[in-house]
Amino acid sequence: MRAVVQRVADASVEVDGIVRGSVDRGILVYVGVALGDSEVDATWLAEKAAMLRIFEDAAGAMNRSVVDEGGSALVISQFTLLADARKGRRPSYSDAAPPEAARHLYELFVGRLKSFVPWVDTGVFQAEMRVTYTNVGPVTILLDSKKAF
Repeated sequence: MRAVVQRVADASVEVDGIVRGSVDRGILVYVGVALGDSEVDATWLAEKAAMLRIFEDAAGAMNRSVVDEGGSALVISQFTLLADARKGRRPSYSDAAPPEAARHLYELFVGRLKSFVPWVDTGVFQAEMRVTYTNVGPVTILLDSKKAF
């Protein structure tokens, strides 16, 4: 599984012009599920995202997590995180898990994240979404449960 974690002042997601999820200070997490991913990957990724020390402490060093801050998380499913654009101009998505497997692990990720983060909101799985956010820092971290990067 892959994730892009951004430290945000606020974030929201709309589907068909209706706000379906929103958070204040916290993290915005885009999640993509790969072929072969398991519940172990979802659990590892959720804990890693929750405990990632990307918030500043009193000394100005990034030593605090969203959990330490009592912040919130907005989670968006995004299969395009598994895109392979090394050849040609059209990305391949053959490494992305099929929707039924991806949905299960995405929902497991969200459930695990909720065990750490006080407020977790989500987009709509497989929907076309409009995501609006204010990235603070900016801070953007890439995570991969297979530790590919």
